[in-house]
Amino acid sequence: QVQLVESGGGLVQAGGSLRLSCAASGSIFSINAMGWYRQAPGKQREYVARITSGGSTNYADSVKGRFTISRDNAKNTVHLQMNSLKPEDTAVYYCNARIVVSTTLRSYDYWGQGTQVTVSS
Repeated sequence: QVQLVESGGGLVQAGGSLRLSCAASGSIFSINAMGWYRQAPGKQREYVARITSGGSTNYADSVKGRFTISRDNAKNTVHLQMNSLKPEDTAVYYCNARIVVSTTLRSYDYWGQGTQVTVSS
């Protein structure tokens, strides 16, 4: 059993900052890529950022230069520092991780429950 639990969402004014965190726990052998996605009301879930186990990062064009993804491999956590937030960043943010489960040594995609980020204008 593996769980991803997000934290750090909330309400912020445009131009402000928030830091999201996601902690993985359970029967984990190793974690490959970790990332963040978001889903705004009435829209499909979209990719935000990704970080590999080696620390290589990738961002959606819409957040490049404003968001920074990082991870702590020792704590099985991933963070998303969001600066210069805009009203269009309002969405539910989901953590995603590709995890090798210790009981089977097979890898699966896991998702967190989501955390709401609301940016007021």
